[in-house]
Amino acid sequence: MRWNLGHSVLFGLCRPVTQCGVWSTLRRLMEETGVAKRKNEAPEQQQVKRQRGTGGGQRYVPPPKKRHPGVGFSEQHFQEAHCYLEGGLRKVRPYYFDFETYCKGRWVGKSLLEVFSSEFRAEPIEYYLAAAEAGRLRLNEEPVRDLGVVLKNNDFLRNTVHRHEPPVTAQPISIIDETDEMVIVDKPSSLPVHPCGRFRHNTVIFILGKEHNLTELHTVHRLDRMTSGVLMFAKTLEVSKSIDQQVRERQLEKEYVCRVRGEFPEGELVCEEPILVVSYKVGVCRVDPKGKASKTVFQRLSYNGKSSVVKCFPHTGRTHQIRVHLQFLGHAIINDPIYNTDAWGPNKGKGGKLDKTDDELLKALVEEHRLKQSLDVLDLPEEELKFVLDSTHTVNPVACALPTKDLPDQNAAGILDRKCSQPEHPLLTKDLPDQNAAGILDSKCSQPEHPLATPSLCQVSANQIDQCKTGTIGDALNEEQDGSMGLKDPLCGECKLTRSDPTPKDLVMYLHALRYKGALFDYSTKMPDWALEDWQEDGEL
Repeated sequence: MRWNLGHSVLFGLCRPVTQCGVWSTLRRLMEETGVAKRKNEAPEQQQVKRQRGTGGGQRYVPPPKKRHPGVGFSEQHFQEAHCYLEGGLRKVRPYYFDFETYCKGRWVGKSLLEVFSSEFRAEPIEYYLAAAEAGRLRLNEEPVRDLGVVLKNNDFLRNTVHRHEPPVTAQPISIIDETDEMVIVDKPSSLPVHPCGRFRHNTVIFILGKEHNLTELHTVHRLDRMTSGVLMFAKTLEVSKSIDQQVRERQLEKEYVCRVRGEFPEGELVCEEPILVVSYKVGVCRVDPKGKASKTVFQRLSYNGKSSVVKCFPHTGRTHQIRVHLQFLGHAIINDPIYNTDAWGPNKGKGGKLDKTDDELLKALVEEHRLKQSLDVLDLPEEELKFVLDSTHTVNPVACALPTKDLPDQNAAGILDRKCSQPEHPLLTKDLPDQNAAGILDSKCSQPEHPLATPSLCQVSANQIDQCKTGTIGDALNEEQDGSMGLKDPLCGECKLTRSDPTPKDLVMYLHALRYKGALFDYSTKMPDWALEDWQEDGEL
């Protein structure tokens, strides 16, 4: 017989125990806590208990699983949607997509209604009622209609949505160089680097994986969606960390070229104005004394009587640094959709002069693009767009949508938070931190007046959605319903809109990453056509 102090403490014993004594004591404690009783129950009884009462404290929550093993994106992800070229644009047919997340720590103990009221705001309550009736909202893989359910740790949420991606330029991605350690490409303007906001298949990562079989890539630096030029990826985490270290130690030399308004001063010009982020969600910055220290060196290359070609050498890496500094100097990039607009006032932000508050600036900027039907260039999620434009967004949207008597005490709203944020980890996986789930409704509100919430209108079945996602329906159903537009979904607001396509010219901004040089590499592209000395454009500003 051996004395086991650990067992004695664990089971509250104060004497030596035999192996038989240990197990008998363990059995007794299990029975007292109900564990043994559950183990002895038939599987049917256990399943009944697991499914009983989605709103009660005894609701069963399955243990968490690693749902997407591996890194990067796979062939399964690439087959989610069909891409095609048309009119100089690369387009994606609308497709079904699951936003998934485990319950966030701040959600534990709150009802779904509370979570939606505070964090998800895109769609009216009628949309979620219809989505719940259609079985598109799931909690732990079971359809759920009760917003009163209280969330627990490890709850798994899934929301199936119908996604529409904005078109991008059809200009191909050129491979500058590929080694065992790195891939270097010439990124066209209008393409995001990775899935972000409304973009997924129209991104550099997806195109490289789908068309060039280059997967599991690590980003090592950033380029704005509208910026073209040298973009580097590491094939291993070690290489990514090495280049990141060079960036941190200011060993990475960056050289950009742009075309700006007016006659830029000759010689070298240094701008060290601090830059402040006005809105992370809209993606707007400005010069402000409270901003972060920034430095850009400029050198004029040519002037054609209307605009100048300028080389830019950023010594720091602030968001939109080159664009903000050029605006401050009074020489904004001629087709910059943010920093060369009338929203900044008559001087368009020159000298940092702004005759409005930040909120007024954002509203003016969004309104200007709304009138031009060019909101896609702002990379602004739909749910944020509504609240930038609407100064009365504090009004409860649910109370406006349904009679008060039909609502619980809490307020409801919204859907997914699809922020356009850079992932913290260099590996780009499907489960980015900002891909949250949403959209689960209260069954009490079963008789909405809104036509969307009528179950009979949900003509696309859950089975058809699954087939669309797996590709077993294929293009036949898509073309049968709406030709090149793809499958029309009765719950999707975007399907009811008619949007005019941008022109390829609309998707180009005259800012290009010309060269990136590190300790062991030096990559560059040729000059873009718009940077040539004799280049002219009709209507040039």
